Amino acid sequence: MEKKLRIGIIGTGGIANAHMKAYQKLPNVEIVAGADIVPGKARAFLDSYGLTEAKAFDNHKDLLELELDGVSVCTYNTQHAPCVIDALDKGVHVLCEKPMSVTLEEAVEMRRAELRSGKILTIGFQPRFGENMKLIKNIVSGGELGKVYYVQTGGGRRRGIPGRTFIEKKTAGVGVLADIGCYGLDMALNTIGYPKPLTVSAVTFDYFGKDPKYMGEKDAARFDVDDFAGAFIRLEGGITIDFRMSWAMHMDYMGDTMFLGTDAGLKVESPGKDGLWGGAWDGDVGPMTLFHDVGGKCVQTAIPSVAPKDEDKFFLKIKSFVDAIVNGGEAPIPTSQIIYNQAIIDGIRRSAELGKEVDIVIPEI
Repeated sequence: MEKKLRIGIIGTGGIANAHMKAYQKLPNVEIVAGADIVPGKARAFLDSYGLTEAKAFDNHKDLLELELDGVSVCTYNTQHAPCVIDALDKGVHVLCEKPMSVTLEEAVEMRRAELRSGKILTIGFQPRFGENMKLIKNIVSGGELGKVYYVQTGGGRRRGIPGRTFIEKKTAGVGVLADIGCYGLDMALNTIGYPKPLTVSAVTFDYFGKDPKYMGEKDAARFDVDDFAGAFIRLEGGITIDFRMSWAMHMDYMGDTMFLGTDAGLKVESPGKDGLWGGAWDGDVGPMTLFHDVGGKCVQTAIPSVAPKDEDKFFLKIKSFVDAIVNGGEAPIPTSQIIYNQAIIDGIRRSAELGKEVDIVIPEI
């Protein structure tokens, strides 16, 4: 019988359930432990999935004393870096939920820990595994658009502030930027090959989050992160990204994603923009259209969707991590790319605080 991979889950809150359900679909995986800083929470989580023999801990360091092949880090954002670094230093492969971290400095230390450990560190951007996302990347990377020089992306919700640990700096670090903004950035950056970011000029707002009319008195009082962000980002290669993201606003959506090239343009409409929670790139995509010239005439061509209706991108994310461990492969979503995503989030935060454009300087690693 094939030996099963021994997997632990650090942080047993909401997103950990999606990890658990995906792992349990894989016959070569055994969940052997869980950890959560809330006493008894890990035990209750494991028991709810019938894993009464799995060990439960109130400290991730105790969990890492076990013999493990990999862990999922599902903590709130400010604990991503310490948990990931501790796991890598113990020689354990890691799948870390998005965002990679809160600050660029944390992301750099995570990357350094990965390199010195020789283990896999992959970041949880499941939209990449969607067939339509792959199609978009193939169209652009295949040269259909010519030189891409401008990208508009973002998304947002008319109403969709999640609450809980998402709305305080001590746990989330940043707000909508970390929750769904990182998806919008990855959608754009991955499509164009993740060029290095150079500068960013940004604004952030928190009007809805701090208003008891929308959040209630208790949550509004503790809200201290962003619920809207907009940024103008310059990248290497003469490419500019116009980015915007919202948790709440008086508008249906923040505009479609557009890739402008010298030979053609590609519009990817926001998904679910008719609903209060639609318009973010954390799921599928809307209609896709290519704008180009034929015989000297301006034409537009609808691109058929290729994604199957039962596409489970989250499961594919988990499976890719497991397959990489089994086969000795590389990280499915590498930190060498996502550190640029984190650098932009960090730059947006700094630019908004300072009220001016800032340089993005990524240390040598």
